[in-house]
Amino acid sequence: MSLRRTLTATGALVVASALLAGCAGSATPVEPEKTESAPPATGEVTFWSSLSGMADVAAAFNASQDDITVNFEEIPNGANGGYTKLSAAIESGSGPDVVGIEYDRLPGFVAAEQLKPVDELVSSDILGEYDEQVRSLVSFGDAAYALPYDAPPMVIWYRQDVLEAAGVEVPTTWDEFEDAARAVKAVNPNAYLTSFFTNEPQLAPMSWQAGAEWFGVDSDHWNVAIDDKKSNKVAEYWQRLIDEGLVKKQLGFSDEWTADLNSGVVNAWVGGSWSASGLKTRTEAAGQAGKWIAAAPPTWDGKPSGALSGGTGFAIPADSDNEAAAAVFLTWLTTSKDAVEARGAVGTAYLAYPGLNETAAAVAPTDYYANDIYEVFDEASANLGSWAWGPKYDLTSTALKDSVTSAATLSDALAATQTSTVDGLEKLGLDITE
Repeated sequence: MSLRRTLTATGALVVASALLAGCAGSATPVEPEKTESAPPATGEVTFWSSLSGMADVAAAFNASQDDITVNFEEIPNGANGGYTKLSAAIESGSGPDVVGIEYDRLPGFVAAEQLKPVDELVSSDILGEYDEQVRSLVSFGDAAYALPYDAPPMVIWYRQDVLEAAGVEVPTTWDEFEDAARAVKAVNPNAYLTSFFTNEPQLAPMSWQAGAEWFGVDSDHWNVAIDDKKSNKVAEYWQRLIDEGLVKKQLGFSDEWTADLNSGVVNAWVGGSWSASGLKTRTEAAGQAGKWIAAAPPTWDGKPSGALSGGTGFAIPADSDNEAAAAVFLTWLTTSKDAVEARGAVGTAYLAYPGLNETAAAVAPTDYYANDIYEVFDEASANLGSWAWGPKYDLTSTALKDSVTSAATLSDALAATQTSTVDGLEKLGLDITE
C-alpha cells in the first residue's frame, strides 16, 4: 500500500521510520548535477504561505527578474486548517510548488512522501551554511526536505520598570525567576510576573531548553519520552508558581491577556523572537514604549542553554511540475536580503540563514524596546540543545493543549500527552518505546 496514499493504514508509518532515522542529525548535502548547457529555470511557480508579508516577497522576486513568475496564495495557518488543505492538494496533484511548513509538522509531510528532497535541487553550499541543529530540523535520513527560513529562539520579554520597582535584576536562573515573581507580587499583590498559557504548547520549548528530548529513533523504533524527568522538572516548577499565585494561568493572545499586559497585571511573556511585533501591537496604546526588554531565558544550572520557539522551513511538494524554478525561488526566499526587506516590518523574524539578521533588525520595530533585541536573539540562539519533532506532532500538540486545560497538574498533562501520543502513533503502525 502506498505510504503517500494513506497515513492511517496499519504499518504504513513503519516504512517512514527508516526515512526519519536521521531526524536528530544533519543531512549530508548533495550537489545537484548541472551541465553548462542547461537552460535557465523559467515558468510559473505557485507559492503558498500563512506568514504575513509573503505577498510582497513574491512581488519583489517577480520584479527582480523576467524568467520566473511566482503566484502567491495566502493559506490559513496550521491550527486553522492550512496543513489539511496542503496535504489534500498534494494528494490530488494540485499542490503548490513552494510552501511554508513549521518544523514540528515537517516530519509528517516527509513520512507521507509529500515533499521533494531539496538537496537534490539546491547547492550544497547553501545547506552547509546553516547551523547544524537548525539544519537537523529539516533533515531526515540522508536528505534535507526544506530550507530553514527562521530560527526563532525562545526569549522572555520583561517590563523593565516593574523589575526595577521590585528591586530585582533580570533573572539568569529559574530560581532567580521565581524570586523575581515573588518580589513583583510583594510590590503589587494583584500583579503577576508572567502568564502560563493553557492554549499554547509552552512546555515543549521549555522542556527542550531544560535538556529534554521528547522524540528519537532507535533503529525502526520511535522513542517517545514526553513525561521524562527533565520535562517533569519543568512542569513541577511552573505548577508550583501557578499554585502559589505567582504566575497567572490563562489563555494566551486573549482579550483578557492583552488587558493584563496593558494594566500591569502581567509583566513578562515567555515567547519567542517573533513576539516583538505582537507585544508592541498589544501594548503601545498603553504608553509602554521603552518599558519592555528582551532577555535570554534563565537556565537551570547557570550554564547557557537555548531552544527554538516555533519556526518555519520552505519546501517543494512532491507534485510540483516546475521544481527547477521552484528551487530558484526557494533559494532566493530563504537566503536573500532583498526578500527580508520586501517582507518589511510585519513580523520580527530571526532568520536562519547567516548574514540576514542585520537586515531583519533594520526593518523590525526594534526602537520600541529598551535594549538591543537582536543581540539578545543572538545570545538565546547560541546554545541550542538537541531536539527532534515527532512523526505526527499534531497528535502531541492537540493532546498537550487539551490536557494542560483539563489535567489537575502540568505533570499530569505531560503523562496524558505521553499516553495519547504513544496510542496515536501505535494506531498508525509505528513501533514505540518509552
